[in-house]
Amino acid sequence: MKLTWIAAILVATIAGTAVGQNLTGAGATFPYPIYSKWFSEYSASHPGVQINYQSVGSGAGIRQVSSKTVDFGASDGPMTDQQLADSKIKLFHIPTVLGADVPVYNLPGVGTDLKFSGDVIADIYLGKITNWNDPRIKKDNPSVNFPDHIILPVYRSDGSGTTYIFTDYLSKVSSEFQSKVGKGTSVRWPGGIGQKGNEGVAGMVRNSPYTFGYVELIYAVSNNMSYGEVKNAAGKYVKASVASVTEAAASVKSMPDDFRVSITNAPGAGAYPISSFTWLLVPIKSDDPAKGKVIVDFLRWMLDHGESEASSMSYAPLPKNVEEKVRGAINYIH
Repeated sequence: MKLTWIAAILVATIAGTAVGQNLTGAGATFPYPIYSKWFSEYSASHPGVQINYQSVGSGAGIRQVSSKTVDFGASDGPMTDQQLADSKIKLFHIPTVLGADVPVYNLPGVGTDLKFSGDVIADIYLGKITNWNDPRIKKDNPSVNFPDHIILPVYRSDGSGTTYIFTDYLSKVSSEFQSKVGKGTSVRWPGGIGQKGNEGVAGMVRNSPYTFGYVELIYAVSNNMSYGEVKNAAGKYVKASVASVTEAAASVKSMPDDFRVSITNAPGAGAYPISSFTWLLVPIKSDDPAKGKVIVDFLRWMLDHGESEASSMSYAPLPKNVEEKVRGAINYIH
């Protein structure tokens, strides 16, 4: 009887510990492929810890972590000062990796990679360029025989950091886009069709001829989709890659202490212009100290082990100077 009683206590203690180490997160679809891999690997090497992440979009991630319905959030667009002030808990932006938005398209009969100027992309979404054989698209691609067919723009219908990055870039290269649409995780698009998540946009473009959209690079690569080169601030057409995203990140000479920074339309001949950091949104002080300890341990594991996996998944790892700054910031999280 005594042994049974002791065993019951041990089971209850172990179960309680495991429950205390079950973390839930929600947010960006942009980094979901690598987050899914990281959380699975971390849980496998840390018995009793489970990290469950819902890929619901940056807007939903910000709302859920701000209202304390999840233990952490994730976003590709940094929270605004007002969002931080309205949050029920003080949050820290922790950059994890860098990625790129790429223009994807489904254009039957065109096998070559296309080139796009930023103002052309903006005007496709503004409804000013409506046909694939428009002279401005042909100017960027003089050797391509474009079909006489209407373009169907596809955009994110949910609150999205991918949209934030895309509209942040377009607002920098097109004053008309900035004034009529602007930047944000959710904007009012003049036309086109909306789809939920990077997965939704990728699926729509992949399966629908003559469409044009934007997704995070890994979604284009994993779905074997055509994606274009984009004209950067130096006037060069650059295709998204780990190297070109890394060059864009190098434009940040001094990372702000809160890590909220934009690197779209960065200078540099080889910089890809629609690049961005992506962030975990973590409480500076968790209501449950055991969860706070797991978050800190995971972030250190991410720097020590996870970053080395970024390049193989079409993300760029954190630059060394940013990584060291993140290590220092983690000391303030508990």
